[in-house]
Amino acid sequence: MAELCVRSVLVTGANRGIGLGLVRQLLGLPNPPQWVFAGCRDPKGQRAQELRNLASKHPNLVIVPLEVTDPTSIKAAAAKVEEQLGGSGLNLLINNAGIAKPKLLENETLENMTQVYTTNTIGPLLVSQAFLPLLKKAAQGSPGSALSCSKAAIINISSSAGSIEEVYLWERGLVVSYRCSKAALNMLTKCQSLGYRDHGVLCAALHPGWVQTDMGGSAGHTPPVTVEASVRGMLKVISSLCEKDTGTFLDWEGKVVPW
Repeated sequence: MAELCVRSVLVTGANRGIGLGLVRQLLGLPNPPQWVFAGCRDPKGQRAQELRNLASKHPNLVIVPLEVTDPTSIKAAAAKVEEQLGGSGLNLLINNAGIAKPKLLENETLENMTQVYTTNTIGPLLVSQAFLPLLKKAAQGSPGSALSCSKAAIINISSSAGSIEEVYLWERGLVVSYRCSKAALNMLTKCQSLGYRDHGVLCAALHPGWVQTDMGGSAGHTPPVTVEASVRGMLKVISSLCEKDTGTFLDWEGKVVPW
């Protein structure tokens, strides 16, 4: 397995589930990042206890207050990360924060659609915009012109539930607002890959699998993929991404997911 080698990484929604799993495994790499920034909506809350425990053992883990739907919070988070980096750039941004609101199609609401879209699609847009200057700085400071996640990258954690061709697990979870938000996130990823390529920033969407998290198990079924296996697979995929992969939609095993 090619080992991911980055100086700095930011993970949003890092206090539980896949986000916490990403932080754990990044810290456990043979050559861990110099800085792992863990974005968390409520760093002092009960749901962030495990993250705080990790931070007490790893001085390279910095918990950053970050509400991805709040522009003021995003701006403050970017300023904190910039200060911590001390003049260097951010190599890897993983937009992981997301929510799901299970509803039947006939019962879907304006409130649900708005809340889920704001978190799952607009959030990654705003966070990526705020951290773009740091990503560009990392790209400029990296040798060579080829794109890679060691240089500068935005990885959006999507879902094949948002694949218009696959409509993954339709019978087990209609979650219309979630599906629509992830389909929109996929288009955002494609747009980012085109818009940020000249800045040296690779952009890709990843489907983590149907994972054993609070969100994944909310439909009343036990998902087949553990957080550990999903994250290990995604980090392997991330480590191997290169120029040809920018703007693609892949799963946690590196297989192409249809749009």
